[in-house]
Amino acid sequence: MDLSIVIPLFNEDESLPELSEWIKRVVNIHGLSYEVIMVDDGSTDDSWAVIQSIAANSPAFKGIRFQRNYGKSAALNEGFKAAKGNVVITMDADMQDSPDEIPELRRMIVEDGYDLVSGWKKKRFDNTLTKNLPSKVFNAAARGMSGIKLHDFNCGLKAYRLKVVKSVEVFGEMHRYIPVLAKLAGFRKIGEKVVEHRARKYGVTKFGWSRFVNGFLDLITLYVVGRFGKRPMHFFGLYGSLCFLLGFAISVYLIVAKFTVDNFALTNRPAFYIALIIMVIGIQLFLAGFIAELIGRNSSERNTYLIEEKQGLD
Repeated sequence: MDLSIVIPLFNEDESLPELSEWIKRVVNIHGLSYEVIMVDDGSTDDSWAVIQSIAANSPAFKGIRFQRNYGKSAALNEGFKAAKGNVVITMDADMQDSPDEIPELRRMIVEDGYDLVSGWKKKRFDNTLTKNLPSKVFNAAARGMSGIKLHDFNCGLKAYRLKVVKSVEVFGEMHRYIPVLAKLAGFRKIGEKVVEHRARKYGVTKFGWSRFVNGFLDLITLYVVGRFGKRPMHFFGLYGSLCFLLGFAISVYLIVAKFTVDNFALTNRPAFYIALIIMVIGIQLFLAGFIAELIGRNSSERNTYLIEEKQGLD
């Protein structure tokens, strides 16, 4: 199969009929074999009934329905599990992503050899101060911490080589960082394409300010887990040791001063209590790393690595 199109959605019953017809028109013009996987993330409107109707009339359209709302990451993860096409396209269901971009995104994967191509909505129709400015700050932070030079990490319109989506697990709210997950899995050729951003025609946005706060927290989590996930002692042990040594050095200085300086009241010094607290924090961090190593050594995934290919092995 040439193409799998994964569409996560929540309460988008108005846009689905028009979107499905547009997708069919585009892929049929280019003669592509395809499937469209619509993942209903616990919609409370008639989205699932619309999906059933579309699938009944068009066998290439398939549906997955969640019992309740789990979030976009969960919807994408299930869509990735079901995808079979050589190239996987993700797009939103609100008609702000144009299906006309699909052929060129696929070409960049097949012909240019990219593992992942992310859309960049350079010209936006929701260019408001409350949405655009935080988004720029968020993307700048993501570029700095990940080293991936993308302008729009959160763009829902992306193309992937099938092997990429089968090698990453999207959880929590990590859908913003699929390029980072792909890089951590060893896929290095990540590109970008300027795509059309269309004005919203149906419904209302499902995201608010909280996504920016959660986004930064997820970015920090991904950075730490990506670097130290299989060696937690290198993180906790390092900072735990530094804290302990700092507190110990302060304590030694105060003890020496106690015996060499007249009228030196050790317990009346704030530095004494600060040193004790720093030492306790250091010990706790060290123990956290030690416990994490014990848990990791018993994990079935500790020594699981992605192998590109094998030759001469049964």
